[in-house]
Amino acid sequence: MLVLLPPSEGKASSGRGAPLKLESLSLPGLTEARSAVLAELVELCAGDEDKAREVLGLSEGLRGEVGKNTELLSAGARPAGEIYTGVLYDALGLASLDTAAKRRAGRQLLVFSGLWGAVGVGDKIPSYRCSMGVKLPGLGALGAHWRGPMADVMPEAAGSGLVLDLRSSAYAAAWKPKGEVAGRTASVRVLHAPTRKVVSHFNKATKGRIVRSLLSAGIAPAGPAELVEALRDLGYVVEVEPPKGAGKAWTLDVLVDEIH
Repeated sequence: MLVLLPPSEGKASSGRGAPLKLESLSLPGLTEARSAVLAELVELCAGDEDKAREVLGLSEGLRGEVGKNTELLSAGARPAGEIYTGVLYDALGLASLDTAAKRRAGRQLLVFSGLWGAVGVGDKIPSYRCSMGVKLPGLGALGAHWRGPMADVMPEAAGSGLVLDLRSSAYAAAWKPKGEVAGRTASVRVLHAPTRKVVSHFNKATKGRIVRSLLSAGIAPAGPAELVEALRDLGYVVEVEPPKGAGKAWTLDVLVDEIH
């Protein structure tokens, strides 16, 4: 099973250890594309601060994030699972998983990113600010920048099992499963049961809890149908929309009344 996660906007501070080593990150086929984004982002943020803030879509109150990006090559790096914070990652609670579940997380979770393309939760990265929706002056829209490199590396990364896609739409644009891989991909929405609407907090927290449940139970469904059965066994209310034709992903709706 491979689980695709969105990053978080807010991030923990960089560590005090060794700085980033691009060649040590998962998915080495993305190294060249990562290097290009990294170089332009550092250059942008080391120049006109107001321009950098505009490009990155940052408010005046987030001006300090520009300075953070100028230090990406020298800042200490921490495991990505510690860098990413927020509702989904709080609910996932990587730090409090048992040893076996942490090992599974290291093998099965990929976090998509405007800067890195995608990283494993154990990959050591510095804290940064660069969403997938950013359009850099030189490279252009990051979603488009990543599509080619992702198309090369992700089918192999997906292996032969289930792909559980929990990404938001901006990050899903960087790689869309196709063909045989799409047929074993399940995209999950979390809906507020009384209204049948997507509510951000319900959505993020429940996705984090779903991943934690699967990791803690040691469940790795072989495909979307097995995932539905596993989630129902774990107590989730799931409605299913099977793919409409070959090469299409499954859509699963998880219904929740409230967050505990």
